[in-house]
Amino acid sequence: MTVLLEVDNLTVGFPTEDGVVQAVRGVSYQVNRGDSVGIVGESGSGKSVTSMAVMGLLPRSAQITGSIKLMGEELLGRSDNAMSEIRGKKVAMIFQDPLTSLNPVYTVGYQIAEAVRAHHDVPKSKAMKRAVELLEVVGIPNPALRVDSYPHEMSGGMRQRIVIAIAMANNPDLIIADEPTTALDVTVQAQVLEALEAARKETGAALVLITHDLGVIAGHTERVNVMYAGKLVETGTVDDIFYNPRMPYTLGLLGSLPRIDESGRPRLTPITGSPPSLLNLPSGCPFMPRCPKARDRCEQIEPELTPTINQRHLAACHFHAELASATAEEIFTDPGTDLEVPQ
Repeated sequence: MTVLLEVDNLTVGFPTEDGVVQAVRGVSYQVNRGDSVGIVGESGSGKSVTSMAVMGLLPRSAQITGSIKLMGEELLGRSDNAMSEIRGKKVAMIFQDPLTSLNPVYTVGYQIAEAVRAHHDVPKSKAMKRAVELLEVVGIPNPALRVDSYPHEMSGGMRQRIVIAIAMANNPDLIIADEPTTALDVTVQAQVLEALEAARKETGAALVLITHDLGVIAGHTERVNVMYAGKLVETGTVDDIFYNPRMPYTLGLLGSLPRIDESGRPRLTPITGSPPSLLNLPSGCPFMPRCPKARDRCEQIEPELTPTINQRHLAACHFHAELASATAEEIFTDPGTDLEVPQ
């Protein structure tokens, strides 16, 4: 398949008075044309920073090395004006909070039409017609009337669908969705994800979906990248990650969520502790202080991504072979602190 996005050894650091915060450390992944790739991990793991680097939206103080290629063209080092020709046209981004993406003093139709006219020399009337079409695609009722509504006149789920409409306005090759369903209830979340799928079908765009919700990842992506402490710690297909995880952190993420497809009331197995500071990372595996299976080697050497059951499933764990049939409950459960799913 044709490689659309290629991120190679991307490193991002933010200088502070106390030193450089290594927010992203040597991240590499590919997105093929039409693919859907999920990026999952706790807050502060580097998910959003990686995608902001792709969009060229990091502050000037950021120290960025590595390579980001879109359809074979290098993006790192381009001026903001040059990136403006790419944003929205070739790569579009859906941000976490629609209120920060929408201007409260303009109608939603005007803002969608503005996105169209930013890259195409078309009359305002034609751009507004396109706005109505996009509102219909993303499931806004009575689009011909709602095109004149202001953001505050719409619910959170509808505003997020407006942002999706703006993202698909110019038929981009790649859509990056940064936690698009955060703070939405389950029903509205399903509607927003349905709108996102409609956007992909309409434009044929590839998708990079950033989220904490592993259920969303399972239902809407084909490949998964798990991040921890600024690095990829496991990557593979959805089946690889969900049914045969080989990194204790991934097992912990899966075990900390309730399952409705299992009989009885399974115990939740939360990961204790907190992610490490990225200011002065100690040597060895960053997950070691939270890993019940950690050994001396984990304290001395940070593991690299290595193939597990096949060449496409990689895990950064020295002892990934021992996790072939392990469960989160076996690894993380403390008999004195088991948490039961509420009745």
